[in-house]
Amino acid sequence: MPDPAGVNAYNRGEHDTRPWGTWEVLDLGRAHVVKRIVVLPGQQLSLQRHQGRHEHWVVVEGTAKVTLGDEVRSVEENGSVFIPVRTWHRLENPGSAPLSIIEIQYGKDLREDDIERRDDIYGRT
Repeated sequence: MPDPAGVNAYNRGEHDTRPWGTWEVLDLGRAHVVKRIVVLPGQQLSLQRHQGRHEHWVVVEGTAKVTLGDEVRSVEENGSVFIPVRTWHRLENPGSAPLSIIEIQYGKDLREDDIERRDDIYGRT
């Protein structure tokens, strides 16, 4: 993978609450960010893609419903998913308890506004 030289706009400890749950920055470097993402029961993130980063998701609590391109699959605890740059993806929690994942972002553009939404139940498209 090429060595990205770009923008990392996060800060360690940064966090936010969204309609679907929360995220928090656990670690970061020149070309990576590590986040904990918690999705509330029955909630989902938007169907989205990124132009400047890949993502790796590891499920640490619960079972995730993951959309990756045209494929939808279930990912259980200790399972993982790789999301290539510019690939449409979505994370959902079909369970009755919070879903927790560790997300590793890697790339040249690590900003919250590198999100292109195609479908969002919260009206953020």
